[in-house]
Amino acid sequence: MAYKRQIDRLPIVPRDAREFNVVCHYCIVGCGYKAYTWPINKQGGAAPDENKFGVDLSKQQQAEAAAWYAPSMYNIVRQNGEDVHLVIKPDEDCVVNSGLASIRGARMAEMSYSRARNTQLQRLTNPMVWRYGQMQPTSWDDALDLVARVTVGVISEMGEDSLFVSAYDHGGAGGGYENTWGTGKLYFGALKVKNIRIHNRPAYNSEVHASRDMGVDELNNCYEDAELADTIVAVGTNALETQTNYFLNHWLPNLRGATVAKKKAEFGSAPDDPVRIIVVDPRRTVTVNACEVEAGKDRVMHLAINSGTDLALLNAWFTYIAEKGWIDRAFIAASTKNFDEALAANKMSLEEAAQITGLTVDQIRRSAAWIAEPKAGGARRRAMFAYEKGLIFSNDNYRTNGALVNLALATGNIGRPGGGCVRMGGHQEGYARPDYPGPRPAHYVDKLLIAGKGGVHHIWGCDHYKTTLNAFKFKQAYKKRTDIVKDAMMSAPYGDRARMVKTIMAAIKKGGLFAVDVDIVPSQISQACHVCLPAATSGEMNLTSMNGERRMRLTERYMDPPGQALPDCLIAARIAKHMERVLREQGKNKYADRFKGFDWKNEEDAFLDGYHQQNKGGRFVTYERLRGMGTNGFQEPAVAFEDGKIIGSKRLYADGKFDTEDGKAAFMPTKWRGLQFADKRAERKRWPFLINSGRTNHIWQSAYLDQQNDFVMDRWPYPFIEMNPQDMAELKLEAGDLVEVYNDNGSTQAIAYPTPTAKRKHTFMLFGYPSGVQGNVVAPGVNELLIPNFKQTWGAIRKIAEAPEGVRHLTFKSMEYALA
Repeated sequence: MAYKRQIDRLPIVPRDAREFNVVCHYCIVGCGYKAYTWPINKQGGAAPDENKFGVDLSKQQQAEAAAWYAPSMYNIVRQNGEDVHLVIKPDEDCVVNSGLASIRGARMAEMSYSRARNTQLQRLTNPMVWRYGQMQPTSWDDALDLVARVTVGVISEMGEDSLFVSAYDHGGAGGGYENTWGTGKLYFGALKVKNIRIHNRPAYNSEVHASRDMGVDELNNCYEDAELADTIVAVGTNALETQTNYFLNHWLPNLRGATVAKKKAEFGSAPDDPVRIIVVDPRRTVTVNACEVEAGKDRVMHLAINSGTDLALLNAWFTYIAEKGWIDRAFIAASTKNFDEALAANKMSLEEAAQITGLTVDQIRRSAAWIAEPKAGGARRRAMFAYEKGLIFSNDNYRTNGALVNLALATGNIGRPGGGCVRMGGHQEGYARPDYPGPRPAHYVDKLLIAGKGGVHHIWGCDHYKTTLNAFKFKQAYKKRTDIVKDAMMSAPYGDRARMVKTIMAAIKKGGLFAVDVDIVPSQISQACHVCLPAATSGEMNLTSMNGERRMRLTERYMDPPGQALPDCLIAARIAKHMERVLREQGKNKYADRFKGFDWKNEEDAFLDGYHQQNKGGRFVTYERLRGMGTNGFQEPAVAFEDGKIIGSKRLYADGKFDTEDGKAAFMPTKWRGLQFADKRAERKRWPFLINSGRTNHIWQSAYLDQQNDFVMDRWPYPFIEMNPQDMAELKLEAGDLVEVYNDNGSTQAIAYPTPTAKRKHTFMLFGYPSGVQGNVVAPGVNELLIPNFKQTWGAIRKIAEAPEGVRHLTFKSMEYALA
């Protein structure tokens, strides 16, 4: 449990409390925090020399004073085996958030494991194995011996391609450079695994293949550019909801006109007009609302396009801007190639785009002018292009991504202050792995598992029972296969290891699947597994990652992990050593030699092993140096270490050189071709409702930590589905009624949320929620590089029941706000 609000007083942080650098491990923004710990039998005093913040607490403090913290920022945890007080509060000196705390980050303390205060007690504390018909605790050596023997057995008898893996590819709570290197060295270095998928897509690939193929890394600007931009173009992103403090601390000052002095200092003159923002999204979001309230409706353009038609709009902008001569010819000539070819291939008239997108010709023309028409005196407009899942997981996403990068390149807005073409991101990054040894496109792992391929499946920190497309059919097939092994395991004594392994292998040959899950909490997919291994998370280990502007920091370990939990990198190392031992027992020494090099004593050993060889400028970075950089860190890549500081890179491509062999960014042909997938075209004709999906501010990703958190579950016991009130009336639905969403792919449930701004027959459902999985109704369609399309799904809706008791207390008011 969390949500301990029945607190009338909190301890004062003493002057000698230990202080740790912390980066919020939830969203990609990566806000800076400070953690303070001190012995349980001690607290500070009101005098300035008796508390950590040096203030006189005997006097009334102003709102949100430096010494203030909320009950959600407090807990009692274990540190070096002893109970200690813990406070995690935002760092005012961090340039990312400037002391702001999101609804997620502000709860890091209360979301920590604590037996003293009964928080997060669902955490895995011991290795667990399927024994005597249920999951039972065991030792690391016992669990990993079973994992190693079955994995080696499957590889020996069925080949390496019979080992399947699911793994995160990110930083923050799930990974960091330490853990992605640990898993990467094991599976790509030692095992050469090809059948591997990523946490939110069914293959091992980039979400932004097109941008990278063009030579443009997707995180190429800095947060300050949102403050310097003349125009912000947001495509398929809801920044206030999902990158909250980035929006509040860096977009909002520009919208309010508070960054004029910064612009003057950067560009030498004040802007001649205030910032404008264009939001491309089929639905009206809280971001649109906030921008209109703060900047004024005359400076905000919401382009509510037909779902999945972004590519037509982007090509029309590209064509019109080029025709008007609003391109950066000098930049195109010096730093790019294939402009003329792409322009010819992608030609799209305003009239044609209007017909496809549902916008007017005037809307497309005016928005193009907002992006690229020169300012008074002929100065180039600085435009920042931001995009996320509404583009990435949408129709023809490879070409749409390329089309947006085309536009940014054509207008000279990459590598320049106030520019950038960047994904907004979900989680932080922390990628350090050997190259994926498989093909391009990578293997469609879900499809192979459903078809009965593979014998053993290792899962790391992800739950695609909730976060995959075609989820309904995937669960049915997966459970059937893993149950074959569970039933077989009950027929042999667990303690007879040889007989148990033989029994498992026989079941696998009959179509079974042996599944191993590494996670911090039990998940839906772990219910089907045979071994569950307890992992440590951020703050329970030293963990490095970078945020959406490539700002790398070290979150220092400030508490013990629960029970026997370990960092993922050390779990990977133990698996490697057990596999090496088993292989040598079997006389396979040459194969066993692949598993050398895992003699890490701690997570820093794994970091130094991987980061220095996998990341540009890695030799300049150590834990000690990162500690000295505090919560501001440096922006990757590192280029030097001078005067006790790591020197980073504020923006990529400032020198006009891109990530291609000749250093020139490549424009891409991105011709509009309608809805890419045949099954999507058929769905749209057959089913009445668009079932769009996304996240909400309260909930982190798939709610994996929130399921035992009253604060979240009291607000959203079921996922919401936003619906137009007229549609609800036709279905005889009231606010909060439980509905079934269904189509040929499967079915799921949600509670109806009346939303007057929603288009007729357009809905928006919370994604990846445990009590109603939107992926159940998503078709298996992926593009040619196996990036899924979650966004264009159509289905029907019907009432299951009136609002359950657990939702009758909820408000269903509009989420928009207005200034008094």
